[in-house]
Amino acid sequence: MKRMIIAAAAAALLAGGALAAEPSWRDYPGVENTSFVEADGRRALQLSVVVPAAADEVWAAFTTEAGWKAWASPTAYVDFRVGGSLETSYSAGAAKGDPNNIVNRIEAYVPGRMLAIRNVQAPKGFPAAEAFGQTVTVLEFTPVGDKATRVTLTNLGYGQGPDFDTAYRHFEWGNAYSLDGLRRRFADGPVDWEKRAEQRKAAEDSAKKKGD
Repeated sequence: MKRMIIAAAAAALLAGGALAAEPSWRDYPGVENTSFVEADGRRALQLSVVVPAAADEVWAAFTTEAGWKAWASPTAYVDFRVGGSLETSYSAGAAKGDPNNIVNRIEAYVPGRMLAIRNVQAPKGFPAAEAFGQTVTVLEFTPVGDKATRVTLTNLGYGQGPDFDTAYRHFEWGNAYSLDGLRRRFADGPVDWEKRAEQRKAAEDSAKKKGD
């Protein structure tokens, strides 16, 4: 995903939305950041959030087309198997296989508990796409009582250099954005993508008028 894996969304992992000036993962108070550096110097982004839903519901949000469309992107194609893919787009009605879709390959999973994915296609012009493709994203789902689930997203494999730095900065905020969007999906209901598109267009039109 552009914002998460994910996007990610994704998320991008792992999500859509316009970037604010100097965005930060701290913009989302419900998201916890426990990122770390491995012994060999590679960096790992690690963010988590508690979602007000049972683990099976949250698992479905990542592993089914309907689940993805309810919170992460208006277009999703899911081939759920090891070696399969999660293909998403922020363009409603984008065709499967479109070169601007976001494609993540499913590396491994444990039903209801863990999902590991790697980005194999980012939209054209996406910065540091090659560096990001060298990382892997692991999602863990831990029940917190009967009606809540902690989702921990660990994005491993960030090496040294400007491309890795660019990807790290982007997804530190982007993954937090996606996790907060996941939380809000279950707290407030599914995303109305048509309404969101109308709001975005209105904001863009307003910005143009101010610039004239």
